[in-house]
Amino acid sequence: MEKESSQGYFLYLVLFLGLLNGFGPFVIDMYLPALPEMTHVFKTSASVIQLGLTFCMGGLAVGQVLLGPVSDRFGRKAVLLFSLFLYLSATVGCLCSESIWIFTFFRFLEGIGAAGGIVLSRSVATDLYHGRQLAKIIAFISAINGLAPIAAPLSGGLVAQIVGWRGIFLILLSLGICLTLGSLFFRESLPPDRRSGAGWKNVLKGFGDILREKGFIPASLAYACSISAIFCYISAAPFIIQQEYNLSGVQFSLIFAFNALVIACGSILSVKFSSVEKSLKFGALLAFFGAGCCLLLYFLSQSLLAYLVPVALMLFGLGFMFPSSTTLAMEKGRKYAGIASSVVGGLGYLAGGLAAPLVGIGDIKLASFSWSFVFLLASLLLIFFCDHRKTRL
Repeated sequence: MEKESSQGYFLYLVLFLGLLNGFGPFVIDMYLPALPEMTHVFKTSASVIQLGLTFCMGGLAVGQVLLGPVSDRFGRKAVLLFSLFLYLSATVGCLCSESIWIFTFFRFLEGIGAAGGIVLSRSVATDLYHGRQLAKIIAFISAINGLAPIAAPLSGGLVAQIVGWRGIFLILLSLGICLTLGSLFFRESLPPDRRSGAGWKNVLKGFGDILREKGFIPASLAYACSISAIFCYISAAPFIIQQEYNLSGVQFSLIFAFNALVIACGSILSVKFSSVEKSLKFGALLAFFGAGCCLLLYFLSQSLLAYLVPVALMLFGLGFMFPSSTTLAMEKGRKYAGIASSVVGGLGYLAGGLAAPLVGIGDIKLASFSWSFVFLLASLLLIFFCDHRKTRL
């Protein structure tokens, strides 16, 4: 009976942490199809209405940096409940906003609240599991995180057409309520005797210890490089597929959805290797090879197939990289899992935010391939030339 209960809680935890981690993409992407409508509702310009997206991403980054270390001090459950309460309050604020500036303010708070789920999903998994089990959970989390950016705008577009932009935020509010109810079954993963001391001095000491941990920085930067590469793809794909290849919005959505499944498959298969390092090296090589093929075929062929196949190969490799680099970094930073998670997540959002605009410089297709190639080359150098102690699965 106890074993069955343990297995049941493991399944609950995997699903719950996966949903918490997928929270971010939904909060960011779900309302994107409603942006044109909102410019008319708030009587403002497209650039001003997009500040809600900018401030939300800022909140997601700031929230991870703040809430990760706080959870090392006060425990995971208290911080999780606080972040969910903040998220629910901010979402209600968004729904009731009559001014774009009030809406933007609440979007920032909404991002901070959602960040709690993201940073804690990695921290809780690291508190409870090691080796293969940790790799399995993070692989599942990464798979959901790969699917969420596709499901969010598609569902958001459907809801916006039927009930308008406030309907999207009602769904985001409902999602937050479901996660809050789900958190009632969550057991504290960080007992008091394993928590860090109070005060900023201990927080700074934790950051120092994490950054000095051998292998943590290379693994975290490899993750950031992989995030940069996929943001180059995400930010360029709508323009390449719909403008250069003249495909419809529906066809673009189908291609985008297929590539999301490719990433998810790579994430799930990453646990088949005997060590995290082997999975990470395989994924990095495959993604780098795919990016190289994209760049080569750009000069040889402009056919749709010459674009789709190498991109899918690159994304399949990235699917291996996301969970493997995250698992490796979290294993290295296990002593201060909240801080380690905040560093990994913060670097990822920072890298993605900086990489996305780069594809707009010059030919968008060439820029997307070139920058992906550069970022994946950097990840290879980090992975192959930095000494890691083998973390077996």
